[in-house]
Amino acid sequence: MTPALLAISHGTSSPAGQAAIAALVAQVAEALPDITVRLGHVDVQQPDVAASLAGIPDEQPVVIVPLLLSAGYHVRIDLIEQTAHRHNVTIAPALGPDERLVDVLIRRLKEKEEADAVVLAVAGSSDERANDDCRTIGRMLGERLGTDVTVGFLAATEPRLGAAVASARSRATRVVVADYLMAPGYFHDLAVRLADGSPVARPLLDDDTPARELVDLVIDRYRSTARTAAPKE
Repeated sequence: MTPALLAISHGTSSPAGQAAIAALVAQVAEALPDITVRLGHVDVQQPDVAASLAGIPDEQPVVIVPLLLSAGYHVRIDLIEQTAHRHNVTIAPALGPDERLVDVLIRRLKEKEEADAVVLAVAGSSDERANDDCRTIGRMLGERLGTDVTVGFLAATEPRLGAAVASARSRATRVVVADYLMAPGYFHDLAVRLADGSPVARPLLDDDTPARELVDLVIDRYRSTARTAAPKE
């Protein structure tokens, strides 16, 4: 039986963020008309992981694609624990790091005035491996732009975004913040506040049509995982 694709987002209380994530999953479903595609959430929103799985027949395999930019606690712990009761669920890697995410970041930055320094705003994690994923994206973005890119964290670790922006201003005339967040919500609003007047690009998803790169990335995570998945015993 062909595995279902269960996209699992972090979840947000922001209506704009909810709509942006739902639009991405709708585009994925449209691109995969013969695949069961569902959306669930690991936190904040319903349906949660358990309810999402309950809506898919027990005998049907499921590939969970985390709509998360790095492999932190939710990917390494939460999703494993919340799917342990079902033997035929396989969890795909997080979306990042990936060059397609850099493509979207660059497109968002082009909506702002040209900068001589860029700060990459990321959520931050208690799992240092997830923070390293974000630093990797920062290096990838810097290489593509040929511009100094530093990473500023919104929580959990240092440097915090405000300090990163202040440091960039000390050596650059025009600092722009690239928003390495999936969608509008609490962390995007926090990024705007901590940027202290520096322009902040839009998150990867917003009120426009989801970037084709993001749709393709979700589909690729599903397909590559479905090809190699072995049911849990």
